[in-house]
Amino acid sequence: MNNGIKAVIYDCDGVLFDSFEANYAFYHLILERFGRPPLDRADHETMRILHTYSNKVVLDHIFAGEERMDEVRAFSASLDYRKLFPLMVMEDGLRETLDALKGRVELAVCTNRSSSMEALLATFGLDGYFSCVMTAARVKNPKPHPEPVFKVLEHYGIEPGEAIFIGDSVVDREAAQGAGVRFVSYRGDFPAPLRIEKHQDLLSLL
Repeated sequence: MNNGIKAVIYDCDGVLFDSFEANYAFYHLILERFGRPPLDRADHETMRILHTYSNKVVLDHIFAGEERMDEVRAFSASLDYRKLFPLMVMEDGLRETLDALKGRVELAVCTNRSSSMEALLATFGLDGYFSCVMTAARVKNPKPHPEPVFKVLEHYGIEPGEAIFIGDSVVDREAAQGAGVRFVSYRGDFPAPLRIEKHQDLLSLL
């Protein structure tokens, strides 16, 4: 990859953190509240949706046909996700890579989380790294729509070719490509032009 990169945009879940157990626990609480059985961990498509899409999309999927959706959404919004932070694990090498990048490029987060992102970064001591945090609550169309990525570019006043997006899902890849931003897959099990297995590998691409 050539130089000229001014911003590195990170997805959150599966990239900054292993957050699968926290997300599973969050939706388990909602299902339990409405008398639904637990999600089947062997249902790979549901697990993928749970881990990559916005809260609205996940609830629409796991509560398909539910007549009490307004109640479901209200209960979901009332839960304090911060209580689940202990289930989250920061990815190895992340802080060291951010230390190496800070001051060289702008660092941003582009996530389908809605309300817990700032508290999450602060809890893990990462809030000083990211100068733009774009969440699903700040856009009309969350990922895979490119709107969140466009908003990050607008925040910095840069062109698509001056940013890269680090993600772990097809949702991230589609959002990046829709915005014309080069995409780097972090351990993703899908086709991508660039791929890294650990965070430090990114440094050799810049």
